[in-house]
This record gives sequence, C-alpha cells and structure tokens, in this order.
Amino acid sequence: MKQGINTSEEIKRKLWEGANNLRGSMEASKYKDYMLGLMFYKFLSDRTLDWYKKNAGVKNEANLLSEYRNAFNKWGDKLSNAIKSNLRYVIKPQYLYQQWIEDIKNGEFELEKVTYGLEDFERSIAIGDSNNDDDFKGLFSTSIINMSDTALGNDIKKRNKNISDLLMLFADLNMVDLQSTDILGDAYEYLIGQFASDAGKKAGEFYTPRQVSEVMAQIIAKNNEVRSIYDPTVGSGSLLLTVGKHLGKDSQKLLKYYGQEYNTETYNLTRMNLLLHGVSPDYMTIKNGNTMSQDWPEDPNRPGEGVQFDAVVMNPPYSDKKWNSHEDVPLKVSDPRFADFGTLPPDNKGDFAYLLHGLFHLGQQGTMAIVLPHGVLFRGDSEALIRQKLVDKNYLDAIIGLPSNMFKNTGIPVVVLILKKNRNLNDPVLIIDASNDFIKIGKNNVLRDQDIAKIVDTYVQKKEIPNYSHVASYDEIKENGYNLNIPRYVEAIDNELIQDVDGHLLGGIPKKAIQQLSVLKKADPESFNDSFDEIRPGYVRLNQDINELKLNVLNSTIVVRKIDNLKDELENYFKQSFSKLSSISSNSPIDLNELKESLLQEVKSILEKYENVNEYDGYQIMATLWSQYLERDLELISVSNLYEVGKTRQPHMVMKGQGSKRHEEQDGWIGTIVPNELIKNNLFGDQLNSISDLEIKFNDYQNRLDEIRDSLSEDDGEFDVLNDDNSEFNSKEVSKELKDSLSKIDIPEVNRLQDVAKFLEGKPGKQAQIDYMLEHSEINWDKIEKNKNGTIKKSGINNQIKYLKNNVKFSEGSFESKLTEVNNLINKKTKLSKEIKNAYKKLDDLVFEKIENLTDQEIDNLMYEKWFGSLLPQFINLVKSPINKDIDTLNQLSQMYSETISQIDDEINTLEKEFNQLLSELVVK
Repeated sequence: MKQGINTSEEIKRKLWEGANNLRGSMEASKYKDYMLGLMFYKFLSDRTLDWYKKNAGVKNEANLLSEYRNAFNKWGDKLSNAIKSNLRYVIKPQYLYQQWIEDIKNGEFELEKVTYGLEDFERSIAIGDSNNDDDFKGLFSTSIINMSDTALGNDIKKRNKNISDLLMLFADLNMVDLQSTDILGDAYEYLIGQFASDAGKKAGEFYTPRQVSEVMAQIIAKNNEVRSIYDPTVGSGSLLLTVGKHLGKDSQKLLKYYGQEYNTETYNLTRMNLLLHGVSPDYMTIKNGNTMSQDWPEDPNRPGEGVQFDAVVMNPPYSDKKWNSHEDVPLKVSDPRFADFGTLPPDNKGDFAYLLHGLFHLGQQGTMAIVLPHGVLFRGDSEALIRQKLVDKNYLDAIIGLPSNMFKNTGIPVVVLILKKNRNLNDPVLIIDASNDFIKIGKNNVLRDQDIAKIVDTYVQKKEIPNYSHVASYDEIKENGYNLNIPRYVEAIDNELIQDVDGHLLGGIPKKAIQQLSVLKKADPESFNDSFDEIRPGYVRLNQDINELKLNVLNSTIVVRKIDNLKDELENYFKQSFSKLSSISSNSPIDLNELKESLLQEVKSILEKYENVNEYDGYQIMATLWSQYLERDLELISVSNLYEVGKTRQPHMVMKGQGSKRHEEQDGWIGTIVPNELIKNNLFGDQLNSISDLEIKFNDYQNRLDEIRDSLSEDDGEFDVLNDDNSEFNSKEVSKELKDSLSKIDIPEVNRLQDVAKFLEGKPGKQAQIDYMLEHSEINWDKIEKNKNGTIKKSGINNQIKYLKNNVKFSEGSFESKLTEVNNLINKKTKLSKEIKNAYKKLDDLVFEKIENLTDQEIDNLMYEKWFGSLLPQFINLVKSPINKDIDTLNQLSQMYSETISQIDDEINTLEKEFNQLLSELVVK
C-alpha cells in the first residue's frame, strides 16, 4: 500500500487551509467562485484525459498529456466531436488544467492562458446542441470568474502568482478517482460550507447547515419511494444531495433532481456540486430563474397544473420582502399556486408563498419538507388564513422546532414543516420541540447525531414524549384558533425544585418532591424507602449521609445486575462490530454510510431495553467514535485491508513558527492507523517504566528546587537568583552568586591544585611531573584523572577544582548552602533531562521499526483497544448518570428544607447580639 494516501478529511483540511492562505483579503463569498470554479475545471480536464486514455489505450500515464496533444493535432474535429458526444464538452490540449500546471513548473505560465481556456470552453458549449449543453453553459463566465479583478492582486504579476498558487493546490488530486468514491463531491460541499461560514450573513442565500439538511432528508427518505425531487430555492444543491444519500442504491440510480436558483453564481455552484457527486446530466434539471415570478417546471401538455414530484425540499429566503415584486405585474390570488387558499401571503413576508409553491408541485403520494422562521406558526392576517387552510385541508403532517442561532445568516428560531397530500382524514399533527437539544460550536448552535436521530425516530413512530413532542388532534388545533406556536402544545422542561411553604416554615422535605425521584426509587426501592423518617404527615427528613445513600444505591443488586447485563451485551456488540470492521477490504467493498447507520442503530436497540437509560446518548457515543476514528480508518482500510494499512507509517507533520514564518514540517513518524502511544503502552512497557522512573526522579529534583525557592527571603535580596516572575531559579544568576561567595572563601586544597595548574603551564616532561607528584604528597592524586602515560591531566585538575568548589560546606540553612544545593540540582536536572530525551528517542526508534513489523494479532489487539477500549465506562455511566442526577436533586432538597424559618430567625438574632456586643466593646480614642 502507498504511504501518504489522503483520506476525505485530510483532503478537506488541505484544501481549506490552502484557500485561507491564498485568498488574502478577498471576501470569502467572492473567492469561492474562483476556487470552486477552478476545482471543477480540474475535474473536467481529468475526465477528458481519462476518457482519452481509456479509448486510445494509452498505457503510460506520464505521456498522456503529450499523446492527447499529438492526437488532437492529427485528428482535430473528429476527436473533438467524439469527446463532446460522450462528455458533452471538449477541452483542447492547450487549455487543459494539466497544461497550465506544466507551464507553471516550466516558468511559462501566463494568466491569459486561463482566461482563454475558460472562454474557449464557454464558446464550445454555446455553439453546441443547447438541449445537451445546458448543464455546462455559463459555468466559467467572465462575469463570475474575472481574472482581471484587482481583488486577485493589484498588478498582473501578483494576479499571475495568486492564480498559479491556486492551480497548484489541486494539481496532485486525481478528480476522477476521487469522484468515484464520492470524496470529491464531499470535499466540494465541505468547501461550500466553509465559505458560507466565513461569509457570515451573506451565506444564507446558498447554504443550508448539514444538520438541518439531515433532518429533512432522513424524514423524506423514510416516507415514500422517491424517484423525483425538487428544490425551488436550490442554493448549493446540498438538500437535494442529502436526500439522495439516504435513499437505497437502486433508488439513487433512478433519482431525478430538479431545482431552480435565482442567483447565477449559486446556480453554477449547484450544477457543479451535482456533477461532482456523480449525478448524470440526464438526471438533473437545474434552472436559473426566480421561483415566485417564473413558476417552474410546467408540464407543456397540462398548462397551469405544474409538474409534480415525489419529494419537495426547500430552505427559502426568510420573510422575503420582495417575493412579489420581481415582475411588472405582481402575482394575484388567481395564480394556481394560491387559488385554493383564497388569499395571497403578505407582500412583506414571503414564507407562505414559497410553501404554497412547493405544495403546488408536490405529488399526491409525496412528502414536502421546508425550513421557515417560527413566526409562520402564529402570525395573523392572511398568514392565519393560509395556516387554517393547511390544517383544514389536512396537508400539515408535522412541525419540528429547531434551536435558534443555527444559521449563519440569522439567529432566529426556525421550524421544519412536513406536508403531505395523502394523509388519512383523522391523522393528527405531530409537534416536536427540539429547540433545547444542541451543542454550541463557535457562535452557532449545532444538532448532534443523537439530536437528529431523536427527531427522526419521533417523527417516524409518531411518539408522544413529555416536554418534547405532542400529537395534536384537529379539534385541539381548532380550539387553539389554528395557532400552532409550539409552547401551546409541548410544555417546556421545568428543572426548578418544588417550593413548599410549610416545608420552609416547619422543615422537612415534601413527600410530593420525593415521589418525583422515580429513577432513584426504581434503582433501589429498599434503600430509598429506608432513607427517610417521617416528621409529620406529608413531610420527611433524610436519615443518612447522602454519599452513603449514593454508595448503597450504586452497589445495589438491581443496579449491579443492570450494569453487568449491559456490559455483557455491549462487549458482544463490540466483538461483532470489530469482526465486521476488520474484514473490510478492497476485495470486500462496503457502503460506509450504511455501515455507520447500522452500528448506531444496533447500539440504540441494545440500550432501548434498559429503563432510564438514554439510548440517544449511547447513539452519540458511537457517532463520536465514528467521527474521531472509524470514518478515517475505514476509508483507508477499504482501499486495502486492515493488516496492510496497520503496518504502514506516515510523516508526523506539525505546525511551527509564528505569523508569516508559520509553516508545516515533519516531526518523526506515526502509524497510519495504529497510534504510536498504543504501541508504546502495549508493546514497550519496560521502556516506558524506565522512563517513568527517570521522570519521577526529575520531578523530585524539581520539587526540592521549589521548596528551596519558597524558603528564600526577598527582603534579604535572595530573589535576585530567580527569574522575572520569581517562579524558577535563573541558573546563570545562581552560578554568579555562588562564584562570588566562593571567591571570598579560602580553600587550601583548591589553592594547591591551582599551583599544579600553573606548574603544567610550563609544559614539564613526564619525569618532571612524576617527581612533582612525589614531592607534593599532601595532594590526593588518586582523585585526579591522569593521562594514559600516568602524567597529570589538565582537565582532571580543573574538574577536581570545580568539584571542591561545588561541595564547599557552608553553614546549614545559609543562603550559600542553599545555592550550592540548587546548583547541584540544576546540573542533575540538566543531565537527567538529556537522559530522558535520549530514552524517548530510542523508544520512538523502536516504535518506528515496530510499525512495519506488527503481527496481525498485534494489529487486532491494538485496533480493538483504539476503537472500543475506552467505550465501556462511557456506556456504564448512562446507567449511573440518571441515578446521580436524582441523588443530587435529593441532596438539594435536603439542604433546602433542613432549616425552618424560626431556626434561621434564631441564628439571625444570635448574630445580631454578637455584633452588638462587639460594638459595645469598641473604644474610641
């Protein structure tokens, strides 16, 4: 297997980092047109050469560009027509993306070549068969991709550099291969989302957040067979594609996509997005136009009726104030889209106009999902009449309230409305309040996988869940005056503790508050009942320590059995899942999206059997595992196999430097899927233990240094040996201070050794040195390092002098004695630090060698630990968490009602008396 293979996430990260580095000060909303347009042109160029390679039988990939160039020179129009009849477009050799890259590498690139290439592409489309070429018309119009725009650079040289850098960003990506695995389409849509995020409020016109698309798409996909899907405000096309992704493989092949988009730049994004996701031009019909003023599509054989679709999805402009002002003659109530409702939506709020348009084009057996501001649920006037008609005509199937601040272009809460035309007469309307289920990422609220799953399950099963969903009958809605505001039907969660006047006055926890602790009571009924003493009718007092109660409940037979059973089921689930995951290979392809859904649904099914265990929290545990590890790992494994990928390594790239000097560079090697840390912990335990011993010793030295630092006196000037913030010793200052102290002390043995040093300066011979040593027997020559011939070594003298100075015995507790110890500790730390660093280096080298020599069994063990090793405690906590929550509530109740009002008054009176006594003792002088 090749080293350095790129996964979908790595490609996305590389492209977005490149975009940020290259776009400079250009607005994201504008730069996207250049980047995404040129990315698509690279795809078209790759398709061209791929078609030629297969049809011309080219074997040598390296000569492909030159062979295509020679063939074009030889066959000209014949080759051009053959390509166009198959691909619906043609790119001449000199305008291929690959030619531009070759020019850049040879220093021959000129910006005009890109302009000429895009213009030639547009001309070749314009003179073709309009019925076949509409899918590519206008994609590279100079009004959208203008190479002379000064935002790309103030002069031609700068623009030339910026565009060549952008072209090189895609140079190494084989777009044809990436499209076949959907990586290319996903990367393109990821970039659209990132540009939308950076563009802020300007982004609302073309991008629907992924989580909102998922809610709508999953509901659509679970409702009926979908052969055609329509989005009248199609934006980037993400809604259409997300629905397609959730259909079965056979349905995906037959699905036809329809959409209309008013903004030309966004219209181009849509077409590119669909094509990059592998949607054939024969199966997509996208129009550039205004949906409200130009009703489309229409059936020419049935004028005024409009074409109907199996599914309609939409994220229209919110409260569009211009929906009826795009034409000289405004729309009237007689328009077939509005006629059945007897009124037009208000001119300054187009929400229901878009809804009625979509409903008009919805097939009798179809499902529609539309995102609108929540005001459509309760606003009056003509909107109230339309709302009443929707209910009376039995079109409204479900209302789903989402969190506020989900969209880049608005912070208002939104709702997803689900509509159908084939509902049974007495079918109720499901109302879901999912506005409280989200996490915050940056400035926006985001639905998690578990939040989406809960919404979809609740919709499919039409479940009524306290504080979350309600099944409202027609009569109930009518009684509410057709006001569909969600709080009228779904009661908000109340986390406030019960406030009982008698409990506060007389003390004691109200029994009605205790009865609400149902999870705790069911977990261990005996311990629960024995934990309270009744102090008067209706009121009790906790008779044991709250921590003791918690311990008893968590160790009760019921809870322990529940945890053990869950452990057994989960461990079996982990083993079966690992067996399934480890068998994936290029020879056994699998749909990763289907696999993810299978894993998540299976764990949810396991948890559903356990009372008071939140199956959606468990669902999220597996969803997080998927996003953290499985998605990337399985993408790599699926093009090879577990054991081949498990034995590969790749450069460990890290960012270094600051500002303009910030760059990426290699820092060692890591396993492609097997983490180095796991290899260390599981296969090199002895080495890690040895390093740990060294680190313990290192920490002991540091702790002693901290103790000495804390004993210093700032008043005596002893802080001069510390750094600026007085947190560490300054080794230079320590040495300087110690040297000054030692210079004031006479050390006879040092004096004698300094005399030896002076003697050696005369370069005496061997015999003279031997005689000198015999004459000066007062010096302990055994402690001094000698040369091989027995003569005195100068460095030995210096080392002994240094040793003697470092070990001068100052009076215990003196500043000098402390500095002597500090100096020794710093030297030991420095030496030990090098030893630890070398030990880690040796360990890293062992891991580096081991990666490519891992056995299949070792890979199995390591990958099982990576994927499933840390999950069991998280799942067990799903049992304990609701119990702990009730325990905490009980503790709050106990504290809240532990003191009566009279007791509090007595405490206040006592404190007042003490205060007055203190006042009387004050003497004013």
